[in-house]
Amino acid sequence: MSSTAPQRRTALPRNARAAVDRARLSVVPRLRTRAPRVPFVMLVSLILLGGVIGLLLFNTSMQQASFTESRLEDQARSLSARQQALTMELEQLREPQRLATQACALGMVVGPTAAYLDIETGKLTGTPTAAVAGSCGFEPVVRPAPPVYEDVLELPGAASGAAQARAAGSGR
Repeated sequence: MSSTAPQRRTALPRNARAAVDRARLSVVPRLRTRAPRVPFVMLVSLILLGGVIGLLLFNTSMQQASFTESRLEDQARSLSARQQALTMELEQLREPQRLATQACALGMVVGPTAAYLDIETGKLTGTPTAAVAGSCGFEPVVRPAPPVYEDVLELPGAASGAAQARAAGSGR
């Protein structure tokens, strides 16, 4: 049976008592140690500074690429217009009427008729006649107007004549 009376503790042997005395814990004031904040703040600051400088360099390189692109587009437009002008000049130089006029100015004449020799039979077809000096043998021909390449020579943003005619014709 259990009783509510306090029970007496048995005495501990001497070796055990010394061990218990040594094992007793005592309260020691706690030392607060803080982690150094300076390296962390420096690391975060360097990361932010590197990001800002990186964005600045990226933005600068993108603007430089944009300027280069616009310069190259202008150069391509200029070279395209030059190619068109040279093509038109070449077409004018190749006109048969112009070539005939220059040949006549150099003293060349056109033979009035041609005669053909058949090699197999040795038969002459046609009557050969001599060319007359001073006669060019052609009549002046009215030259057609050279073609106009509107799309290449027009200024950026301006509508070409063909585009304006289409817009006027469609009622816009």
